[in-house]
Amino acid sequence: MASERTAADMLALLSDESRVDILRAVAVAQSEQAPSNSGVVPLSFSAIYERVEIENTSKLSYHLGELAGTYLRKVEDGYAFTHAGEQIVRFILAENFRRPPDIDGIETEGMCLFCGETQLEAGLDDQYFVVRCPSCDRPVTGYVVTPAQARARSGRALLESLKRKQATEFGLVQEGICPECAGEIRTEVLDANEQSLPGDVPVSYFTIDECETCLRRYSGPLTYSAAFRPPSIAFHWDRGVDILGTGWWELHRYLREGRWSAERIATDPVEYRVELRHEDAMLRVFLDAAARTTRTERVRGRDHESN
Repeated sequence: MASERTAADMLALLSDESRVDILRAVAVAQSEQAPSNSGVVPLSFSAIYERVEIENTSKLSYHLGELAGTYLRKVEDGYAFTHAGEQIVRFILAENFRRPPDIDGIETEGMCLFCGETQLEAGLDDQYFVVRCPSCDRPVTGYVVTPAQARARSGRALLESLKRKQATEFGLVQEGICPECAGEIRTEVLDANEQSLPGDVPVSYFTIDECETCLRRYSGPLTYSAAFRPPSIAFHWDRGVDILGTGWWELHRYLREGRWSAERIATDPVEYRVELRHEDAMLRVFLDAAARTTRTERVRGRDHESN
Protein backbone atom coordinates (compact mmCIF):
# COMPACT_ATOMS: atom_id res chain seq x y z
CA MET A 1 0.00 0.00 0.00
CA ALA A 2 1.24 3.52 -0.83
CA SER A 3 0.24 4.76 2.64
CA GLU A 4 2.58 2.19 4.22
CA ARG A 5 5.63 3.25 2.22
CA THR A 6 8.43 4.97 4.06
CA ALA A 7 10.18 8.11 2.82
CA ALA A 8 13.04 5.90 1.62
CA ASP A 9 10.59 3.74 -0.34
CA MET A 10 9.01 6.78 -1.97
CA LEU A 11 12.35 8.24 -3.03
CA ALA A 12 13.51 4.84 -4.30
CA LEU A 13 10.60 4.86 -6.76
CA LEU A 14 12.37 7.64 -8.64
CA SER A 15 15.61 5.72 -9.09
CA ASP A 16 14.28 4.60 -12.48
CA GLU A 17 14.62 7.37 -15.07
CA SER A 18 11.52 6.13 -16.89
CA ARG A 19 9.36 7.07 -13.92
CA VAL A 20 10.89 10.53 -13.76
CA ASP A 21 10.12 10.89 -17.48
CA ILE A 22 6.50 9.91 -16.82
CA LEU A 23 6.13 12.60 -14.18
CA ARG A 24 7.66 15.18 -16.53
CA ALA A 25 5.31 14.08 -19.33
CA VAL A 26 2.22 14.50 -17.15
CA ALA A 27 3.38 17.96 -15.98
CA VAL A 28 4.17 19.17 -19.52
CA ALA A 29 0.86 17.85 -20.83
CA GLN A 30 -1.07 19.65 -18.11
CA SER A 31 0.76 22.92 -18.86
CA GLU A 32 -0.27 22.61 -22.52
CA GLN A 33 -3.95 22.44 -21.70
CA ALA A 34 -6.06 25.33 -22.97
CA PRO A 35 -6.29 28.16 -20.41
CA SER A 36 -10.10 27.86 -20.50
CA ASN A 37 -9.92 24.39 -18.96
CA SER A 38 -11.05 24.42 -15.34
CA GLY A 39 -9.21 22.14 -12.97
CA VAL A 40 -6.66 19.54 -14.02
CA VAL A 41 -7.41 17.20 -16.91
CA PRO A 42 -5.92 13.72 -16.33
CA LEU A 43 -3.52 12.29 -18.90
CA SER A 44 -4.66 9.01 -20.43
CA PHE A 45 -2.52 5.88 -20.61
CA SER A 46 -2.17 6.20 -24.39
CA ALA A 47 -1.22 9.90 -24.17
CA ILE A 48 1.52 9.10 -21.66
CA TYR A 49 2.80 6.29 -23.87
CA GLU A 50 3.10 8.72 -26.79
CA ARG A 51 5.17 11.15 -24.72
CA VAL A 52 7.74 8.82 -23.13
CA GLU A 53 10.34 6.45 -24.53
CA ILE A 54 9.31 3.16 -22.97
CA GLU A 55 9.63 -0.09 -24.96
CA ASN A 56 6.09 -1.39 -24.65
CA THR A 57 2.77 -0.87 -22.93
CA SER A 58 3.45 -3.62 -20.40
CA LYS A 59 6.47 -1.75 -19.02
CA LEU A 60 4.54 1.50 -18.95
CA SER A 61 1.72 -0.21 -17.08
CA TYR A 62 4.25 -1.53 -14.55
CA HIS A 63 5.82 1.89 -13.96
CA LEU A 64 2.44 3.59 -13.64
CA GLY A 65 1.42 0.96 -11.13
CA GLU A 66 4.50 1.78 -9.05
CA LEU A 67 3.86 5.53 -9.21
CA ALA A 68 0.11 5.31 -8.58
CA GLY A 69 -0.92 6.11 -5.03
CA THR A 70 2.34 7.88 -4.25
CA TYR A 71 3.07 10.37 -7.03
CA LEU A 72 0.08 9.81 -9.32
CA ARG A 73 -3.65 9.35 -8.80
CA LYS A 74 -5.46 6.80 -10.98
CA VAL A 75 -8.78 8.31 -12.03
CA GLU A 76 -11.42 7.35 -14.57
CA ASP A 77 -9.85 9.21 -17.50
CA GLY A 78 -6.21 8.53 -16.76
CA TYR A 79 -3.60 9.82 -14.30
CA ALA A 80 -3.13 13.05 -12.35
CA PHE A 81 -0.71 14.13 -9.64
CA THR A 82 -1.00 13.54 -5.92
CA HIS A 83 0.29 16.30 -3.65
CA ALA A 84 3.65 14.52 -3.41
CA GLY A 85 3.76 14.21 -7.19
CA GLU A 86 3.07 17.93 -7.65
CA GLN A 87 5.86 18.83 -5.25
CA ILE A 88 8.49 16.48 -6.62
CA VAL A 89 7.85 17.18 -10.31
CA ARG A 90 8.13 20.96 -9.79
CA PHE A 91 11.43 20.36 -8.02
CA ILE A 92 12.60 18.21 -10.94
CA LEU A 93 11.47 20.64 -13.64
CA ALA A 94 13.14 23.58 -11.89
CA GLU A 95 16.32 21.49 -11.52
CA ASN A 96 16.65 22.70 -7.98
CA PHE A 97 18.69 19.61 -7.24
CA ARG A 98 21.61 21.28 -9.03
CA ARG A 99 24.05 23.77 -7.54
CA PRO A 100 23.30 27.46 -8.13
CA PRO A 101 25.52 29.13 -10.74
CA ASP A 102 28.44 31.29 -9.67
CA ILE A 103 27.46 34.92 -9.23
CA ASP A 104 29.82 37.88 -9.12
CA GLY A 105 29.49 40.32 -6.25
CA ILE A 106 26.57 42.75 -6.57
CA GLU A 107 27.01 46.18 -5.04
CA THR A 108 23.97 47.36 -3.09
CA GLU A 109 23.08 50.10 -0.67
CA GLY A 110 21.77 49.35 2.80
CA MET A 111 23.25 49.44 6.26
CA CYS A 112 25.45 47.14 8.28
CA LEU A 113 23.95 46.46 11.71
CA PHE A 114 27.44 46.14 13.20
CA CYS A 115 29.33 49.19 11.94
CA GLY A 116 26.85 51.36 10.03
CA GLU A 117 28.51 50.98 6.62
CA THR A 118 26.04 51.79 3.82
CA GLN A 119 27.84 50.36 0.77
CA LEU A 120 27.41 46.59 0.88
CA GLU A 121 28.10 43.63 -1.40
CA ALA A 122 25.77 40.73 -2.14
CA GLY A 123 26.60 37.32 -3.57
CA LEU A 124 26.21 33.57 -3.20
CA ASP A 125 27.81 31.55 -0.45
CA ASP A 126 27.00 27.96 -1.47
CA GLN A 127 23.17 27.77 -1.33
CA TYR A 128 22.75 31.04 0.57
CA PHE A 129 22.45 34.56 -0.78
CA VAL A 130 24.48 36.69 1.59
CA VAL A 131 24.85 40.46 1.88
CA ARG A 132 28.21 41.30 3.46
CA CYS A 133 29.79 44.44 4.82
CA PRO A 134 33.16 45.17 3.15
CA SER A 135 34.22 47.39 6.06
CA CYS A 136 33.90 44.96 8.98
CA ASP A 137 33.69 41.78 6.84
CA ARG A 138 30.55 40.51 8.56
CA PRO A 139 27.40 39.04 7.01
CA VAL A 140 24.62 41.63 7.18
CA THR A 141 21.84 39.25 6.21
CA GLY A 142 21.36 36.00 4.34
CA TYR A 143 18.61 33.91 2.84
CA VAL A 144 18.18 30.69 0.91
CA VAL A 145 18.24 31.14 -2.85
CA THR A 146 17.09 28.37 -5.19
CA PRO A 147 19.22 27.34 -8.18
CA ALA A 148 16.31 28.20 -10.50
CA GLN A 149 16.08 31.68 -9.00
CA ALA A 150 19.80 32.28 -9.49
CA ARG A 151 19.78 30.91 -13.05
CA ALA A 152 16.82 33.02 -14.13
CA ARG A 153 18.12 36.37 -12.86
CA SER A 154 21.28 38.30 -12.20
CA GLY A 155 22.37 41.59 -10.70
CA ARG A 156 19.59 43.92 -9.58
CA ALA A 157 16.87 41.57 -10.83
CA LEU A 158 18.15 38.82 -8.56
CA LEU A 159 18.26 41.22 -5.61
CA GLU A 160 14.66 42.29 -6.23
CA SER A 161 13.45 38.70 -6.50
CA LEU A 162 15.19 37.87 -3.23
CA LYS A 163 13.50 40.79 -1.47
CA ARG A 164 10.06 39.72 -2.66
CA LYS A 165 10.58 36.05 -1.87
CA GLN A 166 11.89 36.76 1.61
CA ALA A 167 9.08 39.22 2.36
CA THR A 168 6.39 36.82 1.13
CA GLU A 169 7.76 33.89 3.10
CA PHE A 170 8.39 35.93 6.25
CA GLY A 171 4.84 37.25 6.04
CA LEU A 172 3.52 33.68 6.09
CA VAL A 173 5.73 32.93 9.08
CA GLN A 174 4.09 35.84 10.94
CA GLU A 175 0.73 34.16 10.31
CA GLY A 176 2.04 30.91 11.81
CA ILE A 177 2.23 29.15 8.42
CA CYS A 178 5.41 27.44 7.26
CA PRO A 179 6.27 28.57 3.69
CA GLU A 180 7.96 25.23 3.07
CA CYS A 181 5.27 22.72 4.08
CA ALA A 182 2.36 24.84 5.44
CA GLY A 183 2.82 23.24 8.86
CA GLU A 184 2.44 25.21 12.08
CA ILE A 185 5.13 27.69 13.09
CA ARG A 186 6.13 27.93 16.75
CA THR A 187 7.62 31.28 17.76
CA GLU A 188 9.86 32.10 20.71
CA VAL A 189 10.95 35.61 21.68
CA LEU A 190 14.46 35.88 23.10
CA ASP A 191 16.15 38.70 24.99
CA ALA A 192 19.25 39.77 23.05
CA ASN A 193 21.04 40.64 26.29
CA GLU A 194 20.86 36.98 27.33
CA GLN A 195 22.34 35.71 24.06
CA SER A 196 25.86 35.72 22.66
CA LEU A 197 25.29 38.61 20.25
CA PRO A 198 27.83 41.35 19.59
CA GLY A 199 27.26 44.21 21.99
CA ASP A 200 27.08 46.81 19.24
CA VAL A 201 24.04 45.28 17.51
CA PRO A 202 20.97 47.53 18.10
CA VAL A 203 18.55 44.64 18.71
CA SER A 204 16.86 44.22 22.09
CA TYR A 205 14.63 41.22 21.28
CA PHE A 206 14.54 38.75 18.43
CA THR A 207 12.40 35.81 17.40
CA ILE A 208 13.11 32.21 16.54
CA ASP A 209 10.37 30.79 14.31
CA GLU A 210 10.45 27.04 13.71
CA CYS A 211 8.07 24.76 11.86
CA GLU A 212 6.88 21.96 14.11
CA THR A 213 6.56 19.64 11.10
CA CYS A 214 9.54 20.11 8.74
CA LEU A 215 11.79 21.99 11.25
CA ARG A 216 12.46 24.90 8.85
CA ARG A 217 13.74 27.76 10.99
CA TYR A 218 13.59 31.52 10.59
CA SER A 219 14.92 34.26 12.86
CA GLY A 220 15.09 38.03 13.00
CA PRO A 221 14.63 41.10 15.18
CA LEU A 222 11.24 41.34 16.92
CA THR A 223 10.78 44.69 15.17
CA TYR A 224 10.79 42.86 11.81
CA SER A 225 8.10 40.46 13.02
CA ALA A 226 5.89 43.51 13.53
CA ALA A 227 7.07 45.30 10.38
CA PHE A 228 5.99 42.51 8.02
CA ARG A 229 2.40 42.39 9.25
CA PRO A 230 -0.58 44.15 7.62
CA PRO A 231 -0.83 47.15 10.01
CA SER A 232 2.83 48.04 9.41
CA ILE A 233 2.72 47.32 5.68
CA ALA A 234 -0.27 49.69 5.33
CA PHE A 235 1.28 52.32 7.66
CA HIS A 236 4.49 52.47 5.65
CA TRP A 237 2.75 52.22 2.26
CA ASP A 238 0.75 55.35 3.14
CA ARG A 239 4.12 57.08 3.62
CA GLY A 240 5.71 55.89 0.40
CA VAL A 241 7.63 52.93 1.84
CA ASP A 242 7.11 49.47 0.31
CA ILE A 243 8.03 47.11 3.12
CA LEU A 244 7.46 44.07 0.90
CA GLY A 245 9.91 45.41 -1.67
CA THR A 246 12.63 46.35 0.81
CA GLY A 247 15.51 44.04 1.72
CA TRP A 248 16.38 43.40 5.33
CA TRP A 249 19.80 44.94 4.74
CA GLU A 250 17.95 48.13 3.72
CA LEU A 251 15.71 48.06 6.80
CA HIS A 252 18.67 47.84 9.15
CA ARG A 253 19.04 51.62 9.06
CA TYR A 254 15.80 51.98 11.03
CA LEU A 255 17.41 49.98 13.85
CA ARG A 256 20.79 51.72 13.66
CA GLU A 257 19.12 55.15 13.67
CA GLY A 258 16.82 54.23 16.58
CA ARG A 259 13.63 54.70 14.58
CA TRP A 260 12.48 51.12 15.16
CA SER A 261 12.62 49.68 18.68
CA ALA A 262 11.16 46.93 20.83
CA GLU A 263 10.76 46.55 24.58
CA ARG A 264 8.99 44.28 27.02
CA ILE A 265 6.38 46.30 28.89
CA ALA A 266 4.74 43.56 30.98
CA THR A 267 5.66 40.17 32.40
CA ASP A 268 2.37 38.64 33.63
CA PRO A 269 1.25 38.07 30.99
CA VAL A 270 4.25 38.90 28.83
CA GLU A 271 3.69 41.79 26.45
CA TYR A 272 6.04 43.56 24.04
CA ARG A 273 5.71 46.95 22.41
CA VAL A 274 7.31 47.60 19.04
CA GLU A 275 7.53 51.19 17.88
CA LEU A 276 7.98 51.88 14.17
CA ARG A 277 8.70 55.57 13.57
CA HIS A 278 8.51 57.34 10.23
CA GLU A 279 9.05 61.10 10.14
CA ASP A 280 6.31 62.67 12.32
CA ALA A 281 4.26 59.49 12.71
CA MET A 282 4.63 56.26 14.63
CA LEU A 283 2.95 52.88 14.68
CA ARG A 284 2.92 50.95 17.94
CA VAL A 285 2.43 47.21 17.67
CA PHE A 286 1.73 45.23 20.84
CA LEU A 287 2.71 41.57 20.85
CA ASP A 288 2.18 38.66 23.25
CA ALA A 289 4.74 36.09 24.40
CA ALA A 290 4.50 34.24 21.06
CA ALA A 291 4.93 37.48 19.08
CA ARG A 292 1.27 37.55 18.01
CA THR A 293 -0.24 40.99 17.47
CA THR A 294 -2.76 41.93 20.16
CA ARG A 295 -3.44 45.55 19.17
CA THR A 296 -1.92 48.52 17.35
CA GLU A 297 -1.86 52.30 17.78
CA ARG A 298 -1.04 55.09 15.33
CA VAL A 299 0.53 58.19 16.86
CA ARG A 300 1.27 61.52 15.19
CA GLY A 301 3.10 64.79 15.86
CA ARG A 302 3.51 65.90 19.47
CA ASP A 303 1.82 62.77 20.80
CA HIS A 304 4.69 60.87 19.18
CA GLU A 305 7.38 63.13 20.61
CA SER A 306 6.00 63.03 24.15
CA ASN A 307 6.16 59.25 24.42
